[in-house]
Amino acid sequence: MSDERDTRHGAHASDDGEDTAASTRPSGKRSARRSRAASSADTGSVATIERPAAKSAGRARREGTGNPFKRLIKFLREVVAELRKVIWPNRNQMVTYTIVVLVFVVFMVAFIAGIDLAFIKGVDWLFG
Repeated sequence: MSDERDTRHGAHASDDGEDTAASTRPSGKRSARRSRAASSADTGSVATIERPAAKSAGRARREGTGNPFKRLIKFLREVVAELRKVIWPNRNQMVTYTIVVLVFVVFMVAFIAGIDLAFIKGVDWLFG
């Protein structure tokens, strides 16, 4: 492994081995947005993203009026593609999660039944 530090995005390695820019501010998209917003605020311009409205509206119109069977097949293919991305739990995890859910449900049923019983006894005593 190399002893060099990552000096991208304005982070400079100091003599003691720590990144001075990384220790003063976090890196990532949010900090980049803030620095762009601060620089655009100094110039008085507004940062906007220009999107051609005609192309996206035409594409949405075409996709909405297509063959319903093609749209259904496309939807099902996208569902299968998303399900392939899912990290499925193994057997031990599934048993653990099921037990946790069942214990929680039993606890909540008993808790609400107890509160209901207490209210019934209270109303019976008060108006009884």
